Amino acid sequence: MGLRVLAAMSGGVDSAVAAARIAEAGHDVTGVHLALSANPQSHRTGARGCCTIEDSRDARRAADVIGIPFYIWDMAERFQRDVIEDFVAEYAAGRTPNPCLRCNEKIKFEAVLDRALALGFDAVATGHHARLTDGVLSRSVDQGKDQSYVLGVLTREQLSHAIFPLGDSTKAEVREEAARRGLTVADKPDSHDICFIADGDTRGFLAKRLGQEPGSIVDQEGEVVGAHEGAYAFTVGQRKGLHIDRPTADGRPRYVLSIEPVSNTVTVGPREALRVSEITCTRPVWNGPEATGELSVQLRAHGEVYGCRFEVRDDNTVVITLDQPATGVAAGQAAVLYSGDTVIGSATIATAA
Repeated sequence: MGLRVLAAMSGGVDSAVAAARIAEAGHDVTGVHLALSANPQSHRTGARGCCTIEDSRDARRAADVIGIPFYIWDMAERFQRDVIEDFVAEYAAGRTPNPCLRCNEKIKFEAVLDRALALGFDAVATGHHARLTDGVLSRSVDQGKDQSYVLGVLTREQLSHAIFPLGDSTKAEVREEAARRGLTVADKPDSHDICFIADGDTRGFLAKRLGQEPGSIVDQEGEVVGAHEGAYAFTVGQRKGLHIDRPTADGRPRYVLSIEPVSNTVTVGPREALRVSEITCTRPVWNGPEATGELSVQLRAHGEVYGCRFEVRDDNTVVITLDQPATGVAAGQAAVLYSGDTVIGSATIATAA
């Protein structure tokens, strides 16, 4: 007997093919597009976002081709509170958030899943490139498109009601299948930018909401080498756009080493000063099997993977020790732990040394 499945359809090729596969497998599928902006024109137009009027129309056309019912759910208020306001607050606190990860956690697999279950659906399907077998999350076969990192925040309960039909396919195979099925989104470009920042100017977006807060840029010795109009405009590891007045004696570039929101100070220094070997994380989510074998951690979406070991302390913080130093580790990002290709769990980066 088939499941009642709610297919989240962003208007892109991945979610369209995911919905088609679930329907073809004999499940009772309903498509839903999430309206995430009270004013869709304020989001990106064209084919690069996932929150535009064009996207909703593409999703509806795909549902028509597949032959499934289709609805649009208004999630704008929840998205504003849990994703956009969280994004701004995290930057104001000197941290670097991942809004796509937060959207998965708070919107697609909390708000949407809760509503779906209340309406009698058994599961929510999405077009994420990740494998899910008996509730265990693993990397996609397409390592270049793998999205298990941004799903690592989901709980076991949420994963038990999720379906990711694309995990055993490459992106090229998904596009070819979309063309065979007559889906007009077969060649639609992937979204890469933050959907709620229409022009891609994160610094300008934050400045409008947080205002100008002039402060100092200092080197590791505390000497002032420049000024800024808001520490929120920087992230650890950043090299470009620092507007430093004094070059280094040896001509080497400087990188952002730390951001102190209380004193509104940005500290810069050489690249080697970014190297860290120990990361302390909070708010762990253990959603996979017990850690065994070769362990690794990913610290950014599509970022490098590091061999590691970890311990959970009495205060529920997770301390991760890296086999090789990492650079550009920013507070607020997720550290997702793997055993081979299988996700063990995730936690939020607090400090690194």
